Amino acid sequence: MGYETVAAVDLGSNSFRLQIGRLVGDQVYPLDSLKEPVRLAAGLTAGKLLDGASQLRALETLRRFGERLRGLDSGAVRAVATNTLRVARNAPDFLLEAQAALGFPVEVIAGREEARLIYVGVAHTLPDPSRRQLVVDIGGGSTEVIVGRDFEPLALESLYMGCVRYSLEYFPKGRLDKRGFREAELAARRELEPLARHFGELGWERAVGSSGTARALLDLIELNGLGKGAITRAGLAGLRERLLRAGRLDALDLAGLRPDRLPVLPGGLAIMTSVFDVLGLDTMEFSDGALRLGVLYDLLGRYHHQDMRDATTARFMSRYEVDRAQAARVSATAAALLADLDPAAADPEHEDARFLGWAAKLHEIGISVAHAGHHKHGAYIIANADMPGFSKKDQARLSRLVLAHRGRLDRVLALDPAEGDWALIFCLRMAALLHRSRADCGAAPVRARATGRGFQLAVEAGWLAGVPLTAAALEEEARQWALTGRELRVKVRRDGEHSGLAG
Repeated sequence: MGYETVAAVDLGSNSFRLQIGRLVGDQVYPLDSLKEPVRLAAGLTAGKLLDGASQLRALETLRRFGERLRGLDSGAVRAVATNTLRVARNAPDFLLEAQAALGFPVEVIAGREEARLIYVGVAHTLPDPSRRQLVVDIGGGSTEVIVGRDFEPLALESLYMGCVRYSLEYFPKGRLDKRGFREAELAARRELEPLARHFGELGWERAVGSSGTARALLDLIELNGLGKGAITRAGLAGLRERLLRAGRLDALDLAGLRPDRLPVLPGGLAIMTSVFDVLGLDTMEFSDGALRLGVLYDLLGRYHHQDMRDATTARFMSRYEVDRAQAARVSATAAALLADLDPAAADPEHEDARFLGWAAKLHEIGISVAHAGHHKHGAYIIANADMPGFSKKDQARLSRLVLAHRGRLDRVLALDPAEGDWALIFCLRMAALLHRSRADCGAAPVRARATGRGFQLAVEAGWLAGVPLTAAALEEEARQWALTGRELRVKVRRDGEHSGLAG
């Protein structure tokens, strides 16, 4: 890969941010950054639909970001979307326009994946990350709470509360009163209290706040003489009193209050006050590290072959007691078939080869639930589990591959896989079929190629004659592929005859 310049785009619920960095060894050095207060969460209707105005603001911002990113390779840019696009019912349609505007794919990441990446970003800014730290990131639509040590989170949660949503719900039309603060703080406490015991048992040596809300609260505390160098319980109480005295946002006079933070200040303050109360904090440091920096370091890890997706796959194999020998047999055969279809995929770092490898390693995790229909159980687990390193789109792709590795293909057709994924489905199905005996008898003498209408598998006649169960299964496979409008042709060649296939 060898990129010198990488970029992260964070489509947050309050602000969109772009961070560009230069990779030097194991470090990311910031080169440029952009921030726009899109307030996407403010455009989420009661029916969980993004309104037209918020979509327009977002697309205009992404076009500007796209201009700055022009010339960078697609592998050097990662764009992630968070809470609002997790919950918006019309997010899929909007994401198509967003990707066109930005010029790069946009991934919607799960809340716990967002928390992991935030922690990675924060940990890389701390002078001594080997201490145990609590990290709190209050965003526009969600709040992430993590306890970690070094660069690994020990516990993480993503809570459905954010400064945009709370400001709109509890402080309507800019009204600031005790009732609004009381209701907002009670709502935040209800979200926080279920995690308090577990996080408290883990403990921490310092608390760290990240992202815009924490930055704004720290600045306001310092610039208004309410504290210095940290967010404190006394400083938060002083800000709360100032807001109550003003009575309305448009009457608020605080030094250092930026116009883009004004509409979301009361909700963010109420959430942070509740964090201090529930978790028993007196003081909190601030870190410039956040989601976008975590994304850049996650990219760096992928380049250095420390891909979190590999670690997650290994953990899932252990958790679901995967037969590793069988997974290895299926992985090797699937990879060989994919290399027949696309010689470029012989490179183990090829993106399709990587996805096929993860799918092959995880294709039997559903057996831990029940052998009958285990492809369905496995697909459900992969689609719905927290899988650090994988975006929701990644998980959906893996889930389709696992679902498709056996059984009826017409079910998969309804999920509308991308055209390229049919090749991965073919390779995984063939590999699972060829290793049904689960015996270590070496690679089957087969070769594959793509045809205009589907796929062709060339097999040696002598070998096929000795595996009648496999021969019958290949006949059934041809019928399954016909249900998708594609063909599977099995070409039987005499022993020793050259297959005549590419590869």
